[in-house]
Amino acid sequence: MATDWLGSIVSINCGESLGVYQGRVSAVDQVSQTISLTRPFHNGVKCLVPEVTFRAGDITELKILEIPGPGDSRQCGDLQQMEMGIPGVGCQQCSKSYMDRHMETLTQSKGFRRRHNSWSSSSRHPNQVTPKKSGLKNGQMKSKDDECFGDDIDEIPDTDFDFEGNLALFDKAAVFEEIETYERRSGTRSRGTPNEKPARYRHDENILESEPIVYRRIVVPQNPHKEFCTDSGLVVPSVSYELHKKLLSVAEKHGLTLERRLEMTGVCASQMALSLLGGPNRLNPKNVHQRPTVALLCGPHVKGAQGISCGRHLSNHDVHVILFLPNFVKMLESITNELNLFSKTQGQQVSSVKDLPDTPVDLVINCLDCHENAFLRDQPWYKAVVDWANQNRAPVLSIDPPISEMELGIDAKWSLALGLPLPLGERAGRVYLCDIGIPQKVFQEVGINYHSPFGCKFVIPLHST
Repeated sequence: MATDWLGSIVSINCGESLGVYQGRVSAVDQVSQTISLTRPFHNGVKCLVPEVTFRAGDITELKILEIPGPGDSRQCGDLQQMEMGIPGVGCQQCSKSYMDRHMETLTQSKGFRRRHNSWSSSSRHPNQVTPKKSGLKNGQMKSKDDECFGDDIDEIPDTDFDFEGNLALFDKAAVFEEIETYERRSGTRSRGTPNEKPARYRHDENILESEPIVYRRIVVPQNPHKEFCTDSGLVVPSVSYELHKKLLSVAEKHGLTLERRLEMTGVCASQMALSLLGGPNRLNPKNVHQRPTVALLCGPHVKGAQGISCGRHLSNHDVHVILFLPNFVKMLESITNELNLFSKTQGQQVSSVKDLPDTPVDLVINCLDCHENAFLRDQPWYKAVVDWANQNRAPVLSIDPPISEMELGIDAKWSLALGLPLPLGERAGRVYLCDIGIPQKVFQEVGINYHSPFGCKFVIPLHST
């Protein structure tokens, strides 16, 4: 029975994923439940392969477009109509009972699903052609179909398309050279060549061309001994201690008092320390059992008052702060005021090295050294604290360290400079710069052409040039 359908022109719908195929039945295998079409069309386009085979499970709907007559197993009707995907006129010798009987046998034995109304219009009355609307529009559509699908089916190549061979025919370097030559002559901007990598931009950068970037926005009156640069490439020169001291003195005359400067330094230093301690990953309600410990080493001078201000802010952020400050008969007023505020926190104050922790702490903040009062380094308490810090093996953050390498008893991993950096040495570690609120005109008053390098931050890292 299956051989009776060889040569029939059918349309097989395989669903949305595979689409619709049309062709002439070349083989029907009842054992493997497959049907093969020769010279197939896929969705109205010629297939590159001469034959396709379908499994019964892949077929959603099967339509018989043309049935060969007795003694004609190869073709029946107009072949041109089949190539265009238009159902042809059925054979007159094929009766309805003959077709129904063989169609039923095929669909039941192969497991194909069919709809009665899918083939009744073309096979119930084989001599009747489906009427079509006449007019200019239908004629235009027919000419377009002939133009698109009217090629001879024998012209389909039997071999696969050679992608690698055709790609080798494309000379990429020659094409880009031709484009580049044309753009140079016409004056248009090139979008990139094979030897030139296109510019990559961050999400916060402007891709539009603007004025040239000036990286040296800070100019000091003296030749700087050392220069730094920010992450964005801005040059930050160092200043001498005398110029830095004059800058702070002029700022204080204009209203930036010592108390304001201490508060700004304490806030910036505590922000940097909180970031070094782990930031939100360490300081959150789920990590109450991992409360960080900071040892704050301060001397009896303004630098020590800056450290006490930093310790107060750290303690307010749930950091366990141990403040070391030696006993003196008379303290500076700034230190007394900062100690009074620090005593209202949960921080701990000690005056002896024996009261410092024996186990390593999370961070040591060094405020022992200053630019003046070098005699303090000869005091027994200073030497004892330095030995403790070097043996504790905790990372050290120095706030406003002195210039001289000899004045640093403790090697720092990070150093925080105020306003403008001093020419710090290698023992100062990685240098950071904080904004303590000095106005731009105050810089101009001491001879510094200043433009803020901080951007949206108050503490920025500096890199040696």
